[in-house]
Amino acid sequence: MDLQYQLKAGNYYLYDMRDAPSAVTGERRFKLKTDTVAIAFDLFTGQVHQHGNPTRIQSWAAHHRRRLRAAGALAEANDLVVVSGPLPVDELNKCLWIAGYCRRMFKRLASLPHGKLQRHESSYKKAA
Repeated sequence: MDLQYQLKAGNYYLYDMRDAPSAVTGERRFKLKTDTVAIAFDLFTGQVHQHGNPTRIQSWAAHHRRRLRAAGALAEANDLVVVSGPLPVDELNKCLWIAGYCRRMFKRLASLPHGKLQRHESSYKKAA
């Protein structure tokens, strides 16, 4: 629960919540800023391997699959999945915090809302 994504001004920011907030601004320093996010995980176990910038994660996954196949671990190479795009922040954080959650998220991926277009109930007024 130390790492947490937040969506601000259309970008995903990754924070380490163990870092103390700045005495001047009250904000934590972010570890990553990206417009879309990717997460690489094992489809069988749901274990998260890597997350962050889609270009870096896709490159890491291709290299890791190649190494697994060269070692004869075809099943493990085929189970390595990368999901990228504007994912909902709460789903991303659950993937980081709950072991095996990525597998459940992957099954519901087609029905998940666009991550940047989510509206929170407090951000709009209800009709009278």
